[in-house]
Amino acid sequence: MAERRLFGRAAARGLARGVVTALATTDTVPDRIPGSPEAERDALVLAVAQAGAELEALQSGSSGAASEMLGFQIALLSDEELTSPALAAIECGRPAPLAWTEAMAAEIAGYAEAEDDYFAARTADLEDIRDRVLALLTPGTGQVAVPGGAVVAAADLPLSRFLAIDWREGGAIVLTGGSPASHVAMLARARGVPMVVGVGGSAAALAGCEVLVDAEAGEVVLEPGEASRAAFAARIGAQAAVVGAHAAFRTRPAATADGVAVSVSLNIADVAELERLDPAICDGIGLVRTELLFHGTGALSDEAAQYGAYRRIAEWADGRPVVIRTLDAGGDKPIPGVTITGESNPFLGVRGIRLSLHHPKLFLVQLRALARAAVHGDVRVMLPMVTVPDELAWARQMLNAALDELAEAGIPARRPRLGMMIEVPAAAIAIEEFDADFFSIGSNDLTQYVTAAARDIGAVAELADPGNPAVLRLIASIARHGREAGVDVSLCGDAAADPAMTDRLLRAGLRSLSVAPSAIGPVKQAIAAVDLHGCAA
Repeated sequence: MAERRLFGRAAARGLARGVVTALATTDTVPDRIPGSPEAERDALVLAVAQAGAELEALQSGSSGAASEMLGFQIALLSDEELTSPALAAIECGRPAPLAWTEAMAAEIAGYAEAEDDYFAARTADLEDIRDRVLALLTPGTGQVAVPGGAVVAAADLPLSRFLAIDWREGGAIVLTGGSPASHVAMLARARGVPMVVGVGGSAAALAGCEVLVDAEAGEVVLEPGEASRAAFAARIGAQAAVVGAHAAFRTRPAATADGVAVSVSLNIADVAELERLDPAICDGIGLVRTELLFHGTGALSDEAAQYGAYRRIAEWADGRPVVIRTLDAGGDKPIPGVTITGESNPFLGVRGIRLSLHHPKLFLVQLRALARAAVHGDVRVMLPMVTVPDELAWARQMLNAALDELAEAGIPARRPRLGMMIEVPAAAIAIEEFDADFFSIGSNDLTQYVTAAARDIGAVAELADPGNPAVLRLIASIARHGREAGVDVSLCGDAAADPAMTDRLLRAGLRSLSVAPSAIGPVKQAIAAVDLHGCAA
């Protein structure tokens, strides 16, 4: 077969070569004569329960964002409203597989047609649930196994399917559809799995092909010739050298070529992430995402559990600053029983500090746990989605109340510094109105709000660019205010972890970045290449 090339968009950078394993989509349901309504009903109920157990098993082996995403699917599957239409169809004589598929088709169509971008983007979760239950209802029609090192091709890749694949031997993902802003793309970036989306055509037609996946340029080479193989091998060798260079920077203090010190901290989503990390690689922890303590159950961990987690993080940091963000649920991170369902636009709705205002008892428990953990290190509390000064003032009053309660009970505690994220344009523009102890710029949300481009919609992903001049001007004005007011300013969004953004962020006046652990080496190396001599910032 002659060499061919497909072009798409890079979703997770990297290079890989291998043989394609194509994953089929659920287009048809095996036809069969239904049993009794009771038997069909029992079969569906059992399959739904088994699917839930499978997802919970996946969740138990996951952490951070992956655990959160699976929690959302578990919550969907446990909702009786999801299965009731299929059960009603079974009572009318439909076989369970057909009843389930038809009911889910209607549900998926409702999500896909929703005007709200968040609900439209959740169709992939429903399709994942549909296929998992259907495979249990129709033994022998499940998805093919994926051998180690394979290049997985599909129209789109469900979250749970990604997590079930062993990526330790390498491999890559090629999607005929998909989005670089999807949940799976985010996980692929975190795990270093090269991924190209939007190549078009049929995934099935790629099955068995030898391919070279260039997820730097968004190109896939099918049945490569000798010249292409040799050139690709040379690029992989060069990439290995780059990775080695990154490793050499991990434990070095970050500084520009002209000697300007830059603080580089870690973003973490789970205590378990720290187990294999040396504190010497960072200047502290710039973001702890506490919403993942909910584990998709809808019930906040009790005070003792929270305190234990925060204490472990503070002790790991060994005196370095630890910035712990209060509950940042809502938007694309719903928590059943806590966040508000059915909002017309969740990204502009009750999320972040607004949600804490709606649940003051939960917020007080969290503040108590944080104040107790502050005894064990330099714990700092950060409030998400602050829009007006009154929200900061209210949170300070709640912190005072938490400290008073702890003092009255004789429980050791310490007042942590109280800061806020700058991700709402109203706060960024009027930064001088906020008397926070520190500021941390959330570039993901700030960018999507400034550019009016949702970060989880592939069609507008190119517009959601943190390098947009308007976004950079806001970052520069926040950094300038911090210098003039003597208030620490950091940036903890995805832009901080992108070496291509490092020069622009430093020239905007930032001297503190917080990144994912995997980005420590590349970002420190990028910092070392910047010369700020003569820069006004």
